[in-house]
Amino acid sequence: MELLPIFLDIRDKPCLVVGGGEVAGRKAGLLLRAGARIRVIAPGLGPTLSSLKQQQAINHEAREYRKEDLGQATLVVAATDDAGLNRRISREAQRSGTPVNVVDQPELSSFIMPSIIDRSPVIAAVSTGGASPVLARLIRARLESLIPAGYGRLAELASRYRERVKQRFSDTTARRRFWEDVLQGGVAERVFSGHLEEADRLMEQALAEKRPSGEAGEVYLIGGGPGDPDLLTFRALRLMQRADVVVYDRLVAEPILDLVRRDAERIYAGKENSHHTLSQGEINRLLVKLARQGKRVVRLKGGDPFIFGRGGEEIDTLAEQGIPFQVVPGITAASGCASYAGIPITHRDYAHAAVFVTGHLKDDHLDLNWEMLAQPNQTVVFYMGLHGLPLICRKLVEHGVPPEMPAALVQQGTTPQQRVFTGTIATLAEIAAREKPRPPTLIMVGEVVRLRDKLNWYHT
Repeated sequence: MELLPIFLDIRDKPCLVVGGGEVAGRKAGLLLRAGARIRVIAPGLGPTLSSLKQQQAINHEAREYRKEDLGQATLVVAATDDAGLNRRISREAQRSGTPVNVVDQPELSSFIMPSIIDRSPVIAAVSTGGASPVLARLIRARLESLIPAGYGRLAELASRYRERVKQRFSDTTARRRFWEDVLQGGVAERVFSGHLEEADRLMEQALAEKRPSGEAGEVYLIGGGPGDPDLLTFRALRLMQRADVVVYDRLVAEPILDLVRRDAERIYAGKENSHHTLSQGEINRLLVKLARQGKRVVRLKGGDPFIFGRGGEEIDTLAEQGIPFQVVPGITAASGCASYAGIPITHRDYAHAAVFVTGHLKDDHLDLNWEMLAQPNQTVVFYMGLHGLPLICRKLVEHGVPPEMPAALVQQGTTPQQRVFTGTIATLAEIAAREKPRPPTLIMVGEVVRLRDKLNWYHT
């Protein structure tokens, strides 16, 4: 280990920044976040430091650096574009015993400014000792996806209960195991989901029972997005990795299902046209049953669970039965497929509104507000409309949509199997009959489809 990682308390301590450019501004911003009192020495200031000066966040002296400026500084940052001056500042600071960082010159620095993951009061720092700042930033980006923003709130809760836990568990091993279970279990999940009062209630219960509480099971209603696993949210991935069991739909792409914890039980609850593995009522009851067994249940849906995903019905049952749950939104098919197809849903020159409707046939009928769907200057997106495509196109024409209105059908959008078929509402049904697209598909009707050839960026 070439460097000793330490965390320095500079709250209300004087710190010196030499240099007025944007690099100096970024370093000053970090020091300010840590509560330092900052003095900047530079003949002129760039936009960032000028703004901080106007906010009276820094003290600025418009002149050249002098040795006496080191004064009582807790630390100094040299960020000038004069290599000789930077070496001089480094030499004089180290002689006086003042920690110094010369930006991008680790050989002149007595400390390194790391890449920071800030979940205050939880702070993680990554450094390569100056060997590769870009690599440090890449590692930080990876860690950002693994550390929920709620860890700061979790640390605050742990701080509030620290002494009481210490009094309750005199044995250090028992105390450590208690904290390990609490910080990875139901209490932590309540904090992450913003249910702070419930987290406190569970902590009180855990202390009273001398064991972690809140392990009665929970359901995570997660939107898996349109198919590309890279479009999952950080929270979705974290909860999927915690699952004891996953109940998943037909529209969940296999690469997304592969991200669930490998030893989790998998239950298929898919629904296909005229064939349901489980009815909606059976799914609702299954989620309650599994949670009451103390399991962490991921209910995984394609797209977003609240947009034609019947997620509202499922959490309504959970709420009635007193089962804790979280909802993690996903990128809905309309947004994901439109983006990957190069068809903006709205555009100031073509569409001022967007309408999402289900095109699912019931007894060969489709009961929709066709007059509303036929309005100009809008984009209409039909979910689950492949089987009803001929009826959809005919009804739109009957209610005044010009037969030459552009239309597109997107097959398995955002995945390597994506195919996009474009035409008009007069021709799209014929194109689909010839090309035989495979579900899931999405139908888009509107002038924005004309932009497809120009804006198409995703090629499989």
